[in-house]
Amino acid sequence: MAECDLMPWQSQGGGSGGPWGSGSGNGGGNRGNNPWGGGGRGGQQPPDIEELIRKGQDRVRSLIPGGFGGGTALMGILVIGAILWALSGLYRVLPEQQGVELKFGRWDNQITQPGLHWNFPYPLGQVFTPSVERIEAIDIGFRAVAGRDGGGAKRDVEEESLMLTGDQNIIDIDFSVQWKISNAGEFLFKIRDPEATVKVVAESAMREVIGQTDIQPALTEARGDIEQRTKNLLQQLLDDYQAGIEITEVKLQNVQPPAQVIDAFNDVQRALQDRDRQRNEAEAYRNDLLPRARGDAQQMLQEAQGYREQVINEAQGEAQRFVEVYDAYKAAPAITRQRMYLETMQDILGSTEKVILGEGAGGAIQYLPLDQLRKGAPGAPRQAN
Repeated sequence: MAECDLMPWQSQGGGSGGPWGSGSGNGGGNRGNNPWGGGGRGGQQPPDIEELIRKGQDRVRSLIPGGFGGGTALMGILVIGAILWALSGLYRVLPEQQGVELKFGRWDNQITQPGLHWNFPYPLGQVFTPSVERIEAIDIGFRAVAGRDGGGAKRDVEEESLMLTGDQNIIDIDFSVQWKISNAGEFLFKIRDPEATVKVVAESAMREVIGQTDIQPALTEARGDIEQRTKNLLQQLLDDYQAGIEITEVKLQNVQPPAQVIDAFNDVQRALQDRDRQRNEAEAYRNDLLPRARGDAQQMLQEAQGYREQVINEAQGEAQRFVEVYDAYKAAPAITRQRMYLETMQDILGSTEKVILGEGAGGAIQYLPLDQLRKGAPGAPRQAN
């Protein structure tokens, strides 16, 4: 075999006997089966493995009082460690929190209520206790900017605030959404970014509601209705996502036309207000005039009805009296004629101012001034020549 093919443990100066060099060669080779050399030139004494193990055990015994005691102490240490590890699984849920337990990295869809609970310690289990009473707020359409004097200012975000109304107008709406956690497990594991999800869904819900509302009601009387409809729609969408979030309030901050057309829009609004004012005045005059006209008409109808009843009753009375006179005439015609004559003369002479009494002495006619007597004036009978 060539020199380059010698094994690493083969000496170039000769000798054989395996890697430990059991034979002797030129220059005094190794003796026996010692891999580091037993006394040859340049040899090193190897460490004793058993001695190292024995020294390590002695150190451990020196650290543990009483030694291992035949393995009993080691078992006790393991038991104590297991107990402490198990006790580390105790956790407390505060009144404003909900507990979420993970077992082997999986949530079992259960929520732990306030109090003291236990779960598998780490790394077998894990516990999250987020607050479910803290109210979070998200601004959409604007951002709060801190001023130099410490006051707050707002910066409009047009890509969020400009929306299309139901009558094809553009409106600028800034609003805030307040929310809190309703189900901690769904909040932690059903959605990736809760705040971003609420923001995107809230903007989408507001655009849908505004798209069904005309601009004039949206600027005036329909603000409360818009807030309630948006809140209901937003809550429904989050429930469909199983986000574990409860919407507490949707508040409109600023509702106005875009800045580019606000002057023209204000002119239109003033014209509409004048129209409404004049319409209200006309309605007030109408409401004052019509009831009085209806009252007068009703009074005339009642008067006519009363006159009608009066005429009918008088005619019926006259007819009844004529019938009674006629019946009396048939029973005694002579007497009835005489009575009728006397009643007629009484009616005729009762309306005259003079009454003829008859001829007096010397052919004079004596009469009484009945007209003056009726008036209560003093007078005496006079002779008429």
